[in-house]
Amino acid sequence: MRPNQISLETAKILSEKLKMPIEHIMHTPPHIIMAKVKQLEEKVEKEAAEKEQE
Repeated sequence: MRPNQISLETAKILSEKLKMPIEHIMHTPPHIIMAKVKQLEEKVEKEAAEKEQE
């Protein structure tokens, strides 16, 4: 399997947000990375909605 075709800057941003090493970002299939990003976004939205209700 060849590494993902994303820039180093994008890999760094994803690495920070997903708390994964850059090496894992580069070799994880893109559909799995997108699923993790979606889960993270849903979590952030849920937390924001809970804060809003308080």
